[in-house]
Amino acid sequence: MIYFDSAATSYQRPKEVVRAVANAINTMGNGYRGGHSAALDTARMIHETRELISDMFNAGGADRVAFTQNATASLNVAIKGVLESGDHAITSVLDHNSVLRPLYEMEQRGASLYITGCDENGCLLYDELEAAFKSNTKAVILTHASNLTGNLTDIRRIGGFCREHGVQFVVDASQTAGIIPIDMEADYIDILCFSGHKGLMGPQGTGVICVRKGVEIRPLLTGGSGFKTFSKTHPNEMPSLLEAGTLNGHGIAGLNASLKYIKEIGIDSIRKKEQKLMKEFYLKANKLSLIKIYGDFSSFDRAPTVAFNLGNADSGEICSRLEADYGIQVRGGGHCAPLMHKALGTEYQGAVRFSFSHYNTLAEVKTALSALTELVCEF
Repeated sequence: MIYFDSAATSYQRPKEVVRAVANAINTMGNGYRGGHSAALDTARMIHETRELISDMFNAGGADRVAFTQNATASLNVAIKGVLESGDHAITSVLDHNSVLRPLYEMEQRGASLYITGCDENGCLLYDELEAAFKSNTKAVILTHASNLTGNLTDIRRIGGFCREHGVQFVVDASQTAGIIPIDMEADYIDILCFSGHKGLMGPQGTGVICVRKGVEIRPLLTGGSGFKTFSKTHPNEMPSLLEAGTLNGHGIAGLNASLKYIKEIGIDSIRKKEQKLMKEFYLKANKLSLIKIYGDFSSFDRAPTVAFNLGNADSGEICSRLEADYGIQVRGGGHCAPLMHKALGTEYQGAVRFSFSHYNTLAEVKTALSALTELVCEF
């Protein structure tokens, strides 16, 4: 089996991650809930993981890093914790349902929303986004990279504009965390959201929200925090503010190991390998008849994703054939990005998406290209 669906979740993970999760299951107590060694060791590991994340994204310290169960949870915390009735928010057609649906919900609660368009290659229209700012604009919520096309957005440009206008900038880094460098301070990011199981190669069930110091945000959940037991209100200090109940310590232990692995290997090395594989696939696939590739490939400094269709064939059918006949696993369908599909004209056909990991090889890419060549001949 050849796996090219890393934009959905990592499949191959560092062996250190597997060992860390197994060890955690066998030895871990409940962090921040007790003074015995099992609980304290867990709390120290969780704090160290916060430090690793803060260092990777320049978040401003371990206390600015809170854990959730996934990127969707982080984005719900951010969107519902910042916006109120009467506020105006801006997003884009590039964004995932994990951004869009919470924003639609906030519209029902009295907020207003502007959705920025894209060009024919799926690139964000920056002038349109900047022109959408209003006196009551509270936040821009924007993906760092389209999960469908792999196109990057210029978060530093948008972040700078947000900072000039006193507007909060919330970034969905689900497709770029661990692959594309992100600096919360230099990129003017107020809230950064991502999952731990994609580019960071940690376990599923791990998500992160980083909140810049000074940013006010309401908690989505309240409950047990491990301290201030007799207070009727949830603690208002980060990161406890955004963490209610027992954390996924086993998953965080795996994320701790994956972060150390990325630090050792180097994010630049990982990105270059993945982009090299993407480029090889794109350059050859783009020459095949009937293949239509979506996205902007004028630069290969982008998320390592290639989405395409083969003639008028249903994208799900192509994916099924790739697995059944060649043992190649990729994703088809709608990719939880409805507005991007509408903009690209793939609303009904969906798209076949190849997304690459640094664990993939050039030989696997060549096998996939050979398989695709054979399929093209059948249509």
